[in-house]
Amino acid sequence: MEILVIGIGAGDPDHLTLQAVRAVERADVFFVLDKGEVKQELVDLRTEILQRHAPEAKVVVGRDPDRDRTSSAYVESVDDWRRRRADVCAGMIERELTGDQVGAFLVWGDPSLYDSTLAILEDIQARGELTFGVEVIPGISSVSALAARHRIGLNQVGKPIQVTTGRRLAQSWPDGVDDVVVMLDAQTAFTAHTDQDADIYWGAYLGTPDELLVSGKLSEVAAEIEQVRAEARERKGWIMDTYLLRRNHR
Repeated sequence: MEILVIGIGAGDPDHLTLQAVRAVERADVFFVLDKGEVKQELVDLRTEILQRHAPEAKVVVGRDPDRDRTSSAYVESVDDWRRRRADVCAGMIERELTGDQVGAFLVWGDPSLYDSTLAILEDIQARGELTFGVEVIPGISSVSALAARHRIGLNQVGKPIQVTTGRRLAQSWPDGVDDVVVMLDAQTAFTAHTDQDADIYWGAYLGTPDELLVSGKLSEVAAEIEQVRAEARERKGWIMDTYLLRRNHR
């Protein structure tokens, strides 16, 4: 058995690379974790990708376990959630994949960036109850899409960048870097504990027809981003956004 972990991009069906298209066409069974809160637009996009490139493939859906988002033990709660996700995925693979069949997980963005699929499959393999190979197909991440839409590079000359979460940015600006890419920010952490003279390049629903972009000096556009973000979330019921903060811009 073989499992493909396929990066499918940030939201545009055309984000699929030729390698990803070939991988989708190879798969016999697609495994999907139903998150419950996943919005219909994302379901429709995944459906469109499969209709384009694998109309005859089987789709198996498992219920994504609930995650405790109130726990103060953040790492431990995430580890527990991943173990329970691994239980669900292992059950689907064992029941639905046989012989030399190829299974696949479609991953938003790129599988290497803030996604748990690879860790889940590693957990399943370590248990020793199922034997399968894993192939990873990289995808266009929301970070790449953000930079492209704003027509910027992610780094300044000779300088590093750091990719982090809104939760960590709210604690402090990372040491030793002037360019910070922020993902998974549910609390608009750019409004607190940051350099207000920094530039911000913000984007939401990247690659989709509802894409939103705002950029400028943080002190001048932070309120605009908060308003645009709140209105979009109210209108659609959900939001997916990311941004780059840049200081000492030369």
